[in-house]
Amino acid sequence: MADKIHNPLEQFQIKEIIPIEFLGYNISFTNSSLFMCLAVFVVFLLLGLSVKNPTKIPSRIQAFGEVLYGFLIDMIDSTAGPEAKKFAPVIFSLFIFILACNFLGLVPYSFTVTSHIVVTFAMAIFVFLSVTLIGFIRHGFHFFSLFLPQGVPLLIAPFIIPIELFAYLVRPVSLSVRLAANMTAGHVAMKVIAGFIIMFPMVSIFPFALLTLLVGFEIFVAVLQAYIFTILSCVYLSDAMNLH
Repeated sequence: MADKIHNPLEQFQIKEIIPIEFLGYNISFTNSSLFMCLAVFVVFLLLGLSVKNPTKIPSRIQAFGEVLYGFLIDMIDSTAGPEAKKFAPVIFSLFIFILACNFLGLVPYSFTVTSHIVVTFAMAIFVFLSVTLIGFIRHGFHFFSLFLPQGVPLLIAPFIIPIELFAYLVRPVSLSVRLAANMTAGHVAMKVIAGFIIMFPMVSIFPFALLTLLVGFEIFVAVLQAYIFTILSCVYLSDAMNLH
């Protein structure tokens, strides 16, 4: 029993809540599904309250929503340009969903959705395919010039193009692995230190102090990783729109 309690990887297990099979496929409602739904609910609740009965002198919740959205608009403007603001709803949705999932994962006995590569890769491949489609719609076949930077001699083009193409194709992998790996590592560390507190209560003050610091650091990481995922999405959007 003790091994099960202190297993730092148990918290990442997918568990079925409502078993569902459709045409031979397992589409059960799991703990991952539950916390994604909770994240969406929390986002709708907070943002719904922030825009309900707006006033010239904003309340705290209204100010929170306005500052958050303004922050994302400024990020898009400075990274991808003013024209990219029309994609603000999608980018804002990505940021706030990842942030909500990261924060919910910090609640004891909860589930960290963004620790699973299948979830982060789904978001990353959505970003990758979207910006690629935008690039082709905007530039046509001239979009392929992205893989040959200006000023590069044609003599070394056969070497540069495969490197640039590989770097472009690997974007969804790096984007998804970065988020999942950071969330997994932090939660494993917290679980291990919490295990020491349970196993050695007489000297628990030291691991407890470390755990407290680690929780504060994980809150910072939760925000930072949502920000990094979003700003890299803006950079990829800038490449597709401006061919930089």
